[in-house]
Amino acid sequence: MELLSLRDAVARHVHDGDTVAMEGFTHLIPFAAGHELIRQHRRDLTLIRMTPDIIYDQLIGAGCARKLVFSWGGNPGVGSLHRLRDAVEHGWPGSIEIEEHSHAAMASAYAAGAAGLPIALLKGYHGTDLVEHNPNIRFVEDPFTGQRLAAVPALRPDVAVIHAQRADEDGNVLIEGIVGVQKESVLSASRAVVTVEEVVADLAAPSPNSVVLPGWTIDAVAVVPGGSHPSYTHGYSDRDNAFYKAWDAISRDRDTFQQWIRDNVLDGESP
Repeated sequence: MELLSLRDAVARHVHDGDTVAMEGFTHLIPFAAGHELIRQHRRDLTLIRMTPDIIYDQLIGAGCARKLVFSWGGNPGVGSLHRLRDAVEHGWPGSIEIEEHSHAAMASAYAAGAAGLPIALLKGYHGTDLVEHNPNIRFVEDPFTGQRLAAVPALRPDVAVIHAQRADEDGNVLIEGIVGVQKESVLSASRAVVTVEEVVADLAAPSPNSVVLPGWTIDAVAVVPGGSHPSYTHGYSDRDNAFYKAWDAISRDRDTFQQWIRDNVLDGESP
């Protein structure tokens, strides 16, 4: 593990054409890292996220993505992702391939990737329309019971990017609050970049709902206070609900979106 600036961490570990998983559920969404990908003009990325929201709308609108693997997409509590819709419906700023799954399948696929397995099996997808639209959903027979199970390929990103509360001086990372699939995404990935609120000498006693990622699972840690804004970081910052509402109008118009990206991302300094 190396302690790097966010600019250096992204430059070293995220490359054009990579498959990138940026996870965080409700809070700990790695917005600052996503903005750094835009500043460094990453291209042809396959983006994976269980719930792509505003940060992926920004990455897609900025032309960073060629494919999206996801299980739900929207601006939470507000509506559609207009940059994603524009890319899918009109090919702007470029066409994008989409691969949609259920939440259960995505979580299972991350877990399979973390375990080094080629596929994930689950009881799901029976009677759903997704099977007709996603060739990566197939069915196999349980050799022990004869039960018909759904199978999806394991997720093995080139790089996982997450935000967390704290890291210690050895690179161990603590996640507290609502825990999504950050652990699974990091363990399934070839490389992992973590932004944190602070580096401390001692992580302190974790809460009952927490995860500690050992330093050997992490390639780079960058100290980025507020790195999840406008989402929140449990124990450190609140959710900026007003921005989620404002994003609907910002993202509807191409010119307004591009101006926002110039003013708030491209012209900003890297942490």
